[in-house]
Amino acid sequence: MPTLRANPSVYRLKITLVGIEPPIWRCIQVPSTLLLCCLHDAIQAIVGWTDSHLHQFEKDGKNWGGPENDEFGDLELLDESKVPVGKLLLVEGDSMVYVYDFGDNWRHEVVLEKILPLDAAAIQKPVCLAGKRRCPPEDVGGVSGYQEFLEVIFEPGHEEFGHYREWAGDPVHAEEFNLKAVNDILERMRWPKRHRR
Repeated sequence: MPTLRANPSVYRLKITLVGIEPPIWRCIQVPSTLLLCCLHDAIQAIVGWTDSHLHQFEKDGKNWGGPENDEFGDLELLDESKVPVGKLLLVEGDSMVYVYDFGDNWRHEVVLEKILPLDAAAIQKPVCLAGKRRCPPEDVGGVSGYQEFLEVIFEPGHEEFGHYREWAGDPVHAEEFNLKAVNDILERMRWPKRHRR
């Protein structure tokens, strides 16, 4: 089994929301030394979630999360604030799962697409390179709830149309993705983030 690379590098990650077609995805570059807790913060920013729910990372039967997840005592979480992404994703093609909101169960596949030398990109903080489609609204009910939401929100004659429009805000652009706005958010964030654990 490969070991952790001795020299820090830059990882290009593709993060795809599982179960939705056409796919909602983002491509992000991060330092291999970025802690999982900071990767969580970056994912929240690039996907458009509001960090209102619990989360965890999953790989090879192990789970990493924060102490706020302790209310679910049976999770047996490892501390995400002590593990860099480069310890879990070792070679190009490696992947893990990021789960957000245990009720809606949003699962994101995180794939290491490319490893670049640190000096080539000189990256010290996350940068979003590309993406497609807007993320679902919070608390929409997971994949099936989002599919129902999309059916209603674009059907003005539907009896729930007004309720969904008011709840989600107007207008709704499911195909929209604004790369500049996402990178502006990432730029304003402090890296590395300080987490109380």
